[in-house]
Formats: sequence, C-alpha cells, structure tokens
Amino acid sequence: MPKNLVIVESPAKAKTIEKYLGKDFTVRSSFGHIRDLAKGDGAIDIEKGYLPNYIVSPDKKKIVAELKKLAKGADMVWLASDEDREGEAISWHLSEVLGLKASNTRRIVFHEITKTAILHAIDNPRDIDQHLVNAQQARRVLDRLVGFQLSPVLWRKVKPSLSAGRVQSVAVRLVVEREQEIQSFQTSSSFKIQGQFDVNGKLLKADSSKRPVQGEEAKNFLDSCNGATFSVGDIAIKPAKRSPAAPFTTSTLQQEASRKLGYNVSRTMMLAQRLYENGHITYMRTDSVNLSEFARNGAKNAITSEYGTEYSKPRKYSTKDSNAQEAHEAIRPTDFTINDAGDDDGQRRLYQLIWKRAIASQMSEAELERTTIDIVNDKNTDIFKAKGEVIKFDGFLKVYLEGTDDDEEEEENGLLPKVTSGQKLGLIQISAVQRYSRPPARFTEASLVKRLEELGIGRPSTYAPTISTVQKRGYVVKDDIEGASRKYVSFKLEQNQVDEEILTENYGADRNKMHPSDIGKVVTEFLIQHFGKVMDYGFTALVEKEFDEIAEGLKNWSEMIDGFYKPFHLDVEKTLETAERATGERKLGEDPKTGKPIIARIGRFGPMVQIGEQDDDEKPRFASLAKGQNIDNISLDQALDLFKMPRILGEFEDKPVKANVGRFGPYVQHIKLFVSIPKEEDVMEIDLDRAVELILAKRKADTERIIKNFDEDPETQILNGRWGPFIKSGKKNFKLPKDLEDPAKLSLEEVKHIMENQPTKGKAAPATKPGSKTKSKTKSKKVAKK
Repeated sequence: MPKNLVIVESPAKAKTIEKYLGKDFTVRSSFGHIRDLAKGDGAIDIEKGYLPNYIVSPDKKKIVAELKKLAKGADMVWLASDEDREGEAISWHLSEVLGLKASNTRRIVFHEITKTAILHAIDNPRDIDQHLVNAQQARRVLDRLVGFQLSPVLWRKVKPSLSAGRVQSVAVRLVVEREQEIQSFQTSSSFKIQGQFDVNGKLLKADSSKRPVQGEEAKNFLDSCNGATFSVGDIAIKPAKRSPAAPFTTSTLQQEASRKLGYNVSRTMMLAQRLYENGHITYMRTDSVNLSEFARNGAKNAITSEYGTEYSKPRKYSTKDSNAQEAHEAIRPTDFTINDAGDDDGQRRLYQLIWKRAIASQMSEAELERTTIDIVNDKNTDIFKAKGEVIKFDGFLKVYLEGTDDDEEEEENGLLPKVTSGQKLGLIQISAVQRYSRPPARFTEASLVKRLEELGIGRPSTYAPTISTVQKRGYVVKDDIEGASRKYVSFKLEQNQVDEEILTENYGADRNKMHPSDIGKVVTEFLIQHFGKVMDYGFTALVEKEFDEIAEGLKNWSEMIDGFYKPFHLDVEKTLETAERATGERKLGEDPKTGKPIIARIGRFGPMVQIGEQDDDEKPRFASLAKGQNIDNISLDQALDLFKMPRILGEFEDKPVKANVGRFGPYVQHIKLFVSIPKEEDVMEIDLDRAVELILAKRKADTERIIKNFDEDPETQILNGRWGPFIKSGKKNFKLPKDLEDPAKLSLEEVKHIMENQPTKGKAAPATKPGSKTKSKTKSKKVAKK
C-alpha cells in the first residue's frame, strides 16, 4: 500500500504530477466529480434548508471503491484538485465519500504543475475551505432549482422538451436583444471624401473632415475643388507611446484565441486544459491579471537574453474587479525560456499566443512618432488631413499586438512623404464615395463572453459551458447569414472633370456569428414577461456577487438561496396558472384558394406555418419552415411554397423520389428510406440527380454498418453504431454485453435472449446465452427500489 496517496481530478494531471514525486507517492485520478445531485425531485430538500442529496453515479462506483482501498492503506491522503471553487468541491466530495479522517488528510493547491510548485504545496498544506465549497454548492443548487422549476413552465406554455437556466437564459437575452437592435437599426448614409496628391512622384492620401449627406452636396464640393491649387498647411509631429496589454485571463484568452486563431470558446478551454495538465501553463480558469514575482523575473531574464535589456520593463498589473478570486495569477507559461510547447498544432498555437502575450506584458512600451499634415487650397476653406505613424522603437510590438473585434475598415497610417509647409502639391484625384452606417455587430462566442464579463454575469469557470449550452439547446444559432445587395454613388474629380458612377455592394452578410433561433426569441420574450427579475442583468450580476460573498464566508449559502427561491417559486406558480401559451404567432396573409388565414408560429416540433385556425370545422394544415426561414422573415409566397411539399423530384428504380421537410429538418424519401438533406442545401432547389446521390450514399453507409442480418427475422439486425455494436429490431435498439467478443457469431435465439433481458440502468449487461447465470429482472427492481 502507498505511504502517500495523491488524488487529482484528471488522469493527464495525475501523470504529470507523478513525475515530480518519489516512489513514496501514488497519484490517482477521480475523473472529475465522483458524485452529483440526484436526478428528479429528490435532489434538494427545500424544507431542510435546501439540503442537497448527492449520489455517486454508477460509472464512478468502481473508481470510488479503488480510491477507498488505497486511502485506507495510506499513511497520508493529499487532495490535489484544482484551486477554484469547483476543485474545492471535488476535494470535499472525495473526503465525504471516502470517509477520510482529518488527522491524515491534507488539501494542497497549486496554480501550475511544476516540480517546484508541487513540492511547495506539499510543504504548505491546508484544510478544505468550506466557504469555497458552499459557494459551489450554492451555485449548483440554485441552478438546479431554477432549471427544474422553469423547464416545466416552458413545456406547458411554449413547447415540450424545452429547458431554461439561470445564466444561460440571460446570455440568450443578450443575443436576442442584439438581433432586435440590428433589425430595428435605421441606416443612414454620408459621403467619405478622400484626396490623393502627388509629392515629387510619391502618393499622399488625405481625408476631408467634410461628410456630406446628400449626393448633390458631395458633387458641389468636388466641383469647388476643380482647378484649385493645393499646398501643405500646418505640419504637426508628436511623440507617442503604446503600452502592452495585461497577461491573459480566461475571458481575454477566449477572445484573443477567437480573433487570432479562429478557435471557439470550448476548443480554447480544452486545449488550455491540456497545456495546464502537461505542466506548460498556469491554471487556465482565472480572472486575475497578476503575475508573481517569480514569473516577472523569469520573463525579465528571457526578454533580456532574447532581445536585450532595453526591451525589458517588468510591471505589475492589478485586477479591476475586487471579486476576482478564481485563482491568484494570470495565465502564463510555467517556463518563459520555452516559446513552443504542446502535443499537437492546436496546443502549440495556443501556447505561443499565451507565451507572446505574457512576455509582451513585461516588455518596454513602443515609441512612436505621429504626424498630421494639413492640405489647403485656394478655392475653398476645407482642409484635408493626412495622418501617419512611424515606429521609432518597437518595444513589445516586436513580439505581440492585441487584436480587436472592430469590423470597421481601417487604413494603416504608415510613413508619409517628406513635405514642408507651403509646398505645392499636384492633385491626382478627389473621390466622394457614399458610405452607409452599420448596425451593431452580432456576437461572436468571444465577444459574448466579453459582454457577460462586463455585466458581471458568470465567472471564468462558467463562460464556456454557458456558450456551449445555449447552442446545444437550439436557442442560439451560429451559422452563415446571407446578405443583400444595394446601390451606392461614387463621385470622382480627375483631370478637371467630375464623374458620377452607380455601383453595387453586398451588406448584412455574417459568417460564424451568433443569432437567435425562433424558439430562442419566443422563450426569451416569455421569460422576460413572466420572470423579469431572473432575466434582469443587474440581478443576475448581484447573484454572482452573493456567491463571492459566500466564498469569503460573509453570507450563509442556504439563506442566500432562500431569498432568491421564495419569490421565484411564487412567480412559477402564478405563471402556470395565469399565463397564456406563447407561440410567437405572426399572421402572413390569407390562402388564395380557401381564404383562410396563414400563420407562422412555434408548434410542437418547432417553427411552422399553418393554414386555418384550430377551431375551424376543417383541420388546419401544417408545414415546417425550411432552412434559412424564420417566423419574423418568412413571406406569404414562401409559406405557400411550403404547402407544395412533398416535392416529387422524379423516379428512381421505378419508385417516386420525394423532397420534404419534417420534424428533424429537410429530407429525401425513396420508398422507406429517408435521407437528410445537408444543411447547406435548399429543399426547394434539390433535383433528382442530387437526391439519387444522397440515396446511394445512404445505402452504402447502411450496408457498411450491418454486422449480421437474420433471414428468419428481417426486422432484426446487429449493427455498428457510434458507441459500438448494438441490436436493432423494428424501431427499437438494444444494448449488447460489453464483454462480447464477436457479435457476428450470435444466433437469433441469443439475440432475442439479450433483447428480453436488457439491464436496468447502471447494472451489468445480461449473459449472452439462455440459461446463463445473470441477475433477474425482479432482483434488479428490488435493488433499484432500495
């Protein structure tokens, strides 16, 4: 038995730590939480002060048994889960479930997995921080209460199978309201005027501060410049400095990885987790920008060695938010002398980004020289201004420049030609181009995280799960949005002549941006109407602060939940009793054939259109919306086209081929074969040739999945699935025993035996052959009851 047992939450972390400890230490992983709230209504006892009922999940029982055995024989047990609230809760659950004694149990924390940090933690253990545990319990319990209370309301008042969450619903509201801003935005236009001048054969561009609204005014200005003599007016040269950004927090890492690497929030955190567990970076869930003295010295040495002493400027950063406490340090490399680390290209690119940002934060400012040249003329009083910027000393820019979310076109202000005041300039051309104002940009995953952080909603450990959840639930969609075209006017003064040209540009297109689905809009509107407090940004931020106060021992967690839950529960009961059903209904017009109203709304299976009302003598007709259509933008003609479904595309093998839209989206049907149409293709445009391609591809894929058919029972097959082999009989699927070596050798009798003796959830799979020893159904039921 080990003298020392170290328990961490991940196998990769265990492997790295084991390298730094001697033979007297055994390191094991709990594979995350070993227990969680029970499912269903029995998870929280509200009458007993919101007492949570935790259970060990079936898949963790083997791990728990092994850890219990090791802990029992160990002289000392070291709980080494992550240093945030989630990690503290993991350690507490381990202590409770394993029955660890205070006399031989120690809690150790570290924000980097290096030999120095691990040994320092061993030398400086502490007890489990119950305040941190309570803060995690409070979040878990409150989120479960909100989810379990709100979801049934949505099932009854909006659509079955919906769910809601405290932070997720507020995040969806942000996306919905941004879309409303975009749709209600009133576009205006003005003319941007730019001159191009000749300075001894070199080009000098300069902009006029004049922005005419009307085309006639823009043309008149160009006319007034025709034949003018242009010369240099005032020249202003000013020194400037640019300072580096602070090292990464969780939020800023997610934002910059999105801008520079194109990573979504989940991928960034997955790669960062691996880099941390392999000892390359410090803990990746943090809202601190602080660097330790050890880190600053390490950066100083690396900068001096690589770039010279003039590039080094150690500096301390302080976190603006006084509640920042997920970890004690910013995200940084554990060794600044290593600028390339990671097991694959994704990890290496993220590591290099982290290294550059941290190194740059400890480097000198960039020294710049900014020049502004005024250009005047003898025909009018308007001034053109040319701006340039020269880097005198690159400083931190030698390594890194922070990205931006600004989509506006920016021209680089570079080196300007040398001029003197009063110098005459040759006019090449002056243009006045119509430019339209832009609505607010749709959120990217990273910019949504930034907005949540600005509002004080969520914490480093919750950003990625929140962004992922709202998309999985179908409330927020991240796909391409087609734009439209519009005309704009361009005037150009060249060679003493003003010409006008009408041009076309595309606008409104978006790629990989977040926008709300129909169901997301309807649910958000319903929740704001009936649960305004829960959906309020300020209130949600206040709840986060209360979690912080619990973590500091300043507030009782059950009292905090009580203050939230009681008024919330009253709102739930009132809404169930009085609220009308929410459908987002929109009347499109009337059916030209029947005169009945055509309505777009949310139905049982999602957005749809219907002809007729529910109380008509004749049953209404329904059709699901196609790709790219939503309740707000579908037209009457488009709705009528949907009722032409299914489209008969032609015949294949003497049988009709149809295209249609169903519960799970657009599909092609041939006899009993149904094939999904790829989401980038339009059900209204797909032709027979393409449909046959999809049918043949589906047949081939289905054939490759078949392990065994049974001639005596054609409806029963053994197939290969995503999670391994399984039995399919009719429309039902059945599990195979895990220890089965070759499913192809099963007889039909054995297959039927397996189907009839499916295990209850969490129990062992049944024996393969009839008559083999296995737990009976009755016994399983008794165990389940207990």
